[in-house]
Amino acid sequence: MIQSKSIGSKLFNVVNIILMTVLSISCLYPLWYTFCLSVSSKAAANSGQVSFYPVGFSLASYQQIMGDVQFFRSFLISAERTILGTIVTIVILAIFAYPLSKPVSEYRLKNVVMWIVIFCMLFNGGTIPWYITMVNYGLIDSMIGLILCGGVPVFNLILLVNFYRGLPKELMEAAEIDGAGVWTVLVKIVIPCSVPIFATLILFTSVGYWNEYFQGLVLSSNESHYPLQTYIKQMVVNIQTTSLSMDQIEKMDKLSNKSLDAAKVFIAMIPMLVVYPFLQKYFISGIMLGAVKE
Repeated sequence: MIQSKSIGSKLFNVVNIILMTVLSISCLYPLWYTFCLSVSSKAAANSGQVSFYPVGFSLASYQQIMGDVQFFRSFLISAERTILGTIVTIVILAIFAYPLSKPVSEYRLKNVVMWIVIFCMLFNGGTIPWYITMVNYGLIDSMIGLILCGGVPVFNLILLVNFYRGLPKELMEAAEIDGAGVWTVLVKIVIPCSVPIFATLILFTSVGYWNEYFQGLVLSSNESHYPLQTYIKQMVVNIQTTSLSMDQIEKMDKLSNKSLDAAKVFIAMIPMLVVYPFLQKYFISGIMLGAVKE
């Protein structure tokens, strides 16, 4: 009996290892393929010869990017948007979620406010009313517009509310007995105890800001204000060969749109790939604890 359990356990471990290996490869392959495509020659990229390794190794795409001033300008815009937007969003969520985590006896409007928030998550007025509102507030071609255009991420708010509910009430009651006010309890008790969920929300929010392109397209009147993802989306369509010099045309003739796009996409992925390992240890505990409702 014990031997059969041991064999079953070993078999499970083998199957589990194989399954995890396959899943890991399926997640890593798109990144590797993008890199291989970015360093392959024009002929190989256009003919679909690239699969598991670069074909006709070439750094022409990266050399072209190094001379693209607008690419780095858009990169800096996205970096600024991501950093400032994440800070603003986390501060709003930290404050907004606290009263919603209280029982109705302490905050009578809790259910009303929560229903309004959820309704706004499920339904919206559409792109045109949203755009008109942004224009009326003067948020076109503005970093503030790129930060505030998304509003409050309700899904993240719900995670944080549920996490706050799971914190020991004795801690907050003890602080209140010692004379601590609402802000003191929030800043010195609740937020320090919520590091896992905040790390998770920072990851969600920063990735969302970095990868978002549509709002940047709508709220920017010219290319010089485009965030990186918006610029990447528009770069091939907006190439005007009539405005290029002969030297630039010769360089573009050596490049494949596929390899150039892949190079810019790969560079755009690097910041999130660098940030994720530092927050990953908090991710599982934060998302699980925040998803459990009392």
